[in-house]
Amino acid sequence: MNQSLSLVNIKANNFKSLVDFSLPFSKFNCLVGLNGSGKSTVLQFIDFLSQQVSGDIDEWLESRQWSARDLNSTLSKQLNISFTAELTYQGKPVKWTASFNRTELNCTSEKITWGGETLLEVTSGRYSVPTKDIYDAINFDYQGSILSQLKEKQLPKELVKFKTFFNELNALDMLSPDMLRDQHISGKTLGAGGKMLSSFISNMDKDEKSSLVATLKGLYPNLVKVDATVQKSAGTVRLEIEEKFGEKTIKTEARHINDGLLRFMAIFAQLTKKQSALLLDEIENGVNPELIEKLVDSLVEANTQVIVTTHSPMILNYIEDEVAKTGVVYLYKNKTGATQAIRLFDIPSMQRKLKFMGPGEAYEDTMLENLASEIATLTSIDS
Repeated sequence: MNQSLSLVNIKANNFKSLVDFSLPFSKFNCLVGLNGSGKSTVLQFIDFLSQQVSGDIDEWLESRQWSARDLNSTLSKQLNISFTAELTYQGKPVKWTASFNRTELNCTSEKITWGGETLLEVTSGRYSVPTKDIYDAINFDYQGSILSQLKEKQLPKELVKFKTFFNELNALDMLSPDMLRDQHISGKTLGAGGKMLSSFISNMDKDEKSSLVATLKGLYPNLVKVDATVQKSAGTVRLEIEEKFGEKTIKTEARHINDGLLRFMAIFAQLTKKQSALLLDEIENGVNPELIEKLVDSLVEANTQVIVTTHSPMILNYIEDEVAKTGVVYLYKNKTGATQAIRLFDIPSMQRKLKFMGPGEAYEDTMLENLASEIATLTSIDS
């Protein structure tokens, strides 16, 4: 039995191209679709949900070089962003509904239920935590969800778990080689774009570092060490790898490490940590084709929920049929330009192909632009 929270479904309305949008989740999730279909937007929205619980939406927007106006959809006249996140905990449904005000940068209304019982509600300038007998006016400023300001002693244990889930959701959707090479002492998290990789690794404990090296060695057999040393006088962390070729040992600094290895270091370093979910955009970027299978295997087997995007049918080649059926989701734009989602192998033509092809072969054998019309036909039949 799952002893932790996990995402079941998200619904979004008025976040960029997500209008009347719904996405189902499995343990491993791979989003596919044409360029511009909204794959990256979905990851951004999940990170947006996570940030609600942390607060400081201003800082989040700045890290992405966005303004508040960039959040709203041009496809809708609605001013607020409304959303629903459905989760499960030991078989119990957990539901969070909210309306985010783009001007105030907070949720002006929200409600969290756990097994059908209301644990938190915000409405008309007041908030309540019924199981703690808290019913009060909101006389303080905050950004995101009111959970970002409420202290743990004010919350039932279920809401503490809920808050922890979203705080431990990690988005690595903007990994950049330049940022991964940054050597400033920044903190204990990877940060946007992987900017804090060297500092992040320097703060890993001995077991975590050993696990990271062992995993990387499976991809790069000559690698024997990953080292991140604090240079106090310079205020930096020197990141380097050590490889052995015969009797010769070669050390390479971060600025000379290839992009693919840096991405692997960031992903596998993050996987050594306890987290609720991990988001990765275009996981094939900078990765040699012969290494993709090991990357996919690691993500499918990870002890966390994983949500990735890809353009490459090669990724799907290394996913078992049963994982693909529940985890591969096709994103497309409808006639109004709004992003929609459907499990790829719920589409009849794809179901038929999967009977005699692998998931990657079926995907490669398909003209993706034709799927939207097939889905439209299915929708009209259902309605």
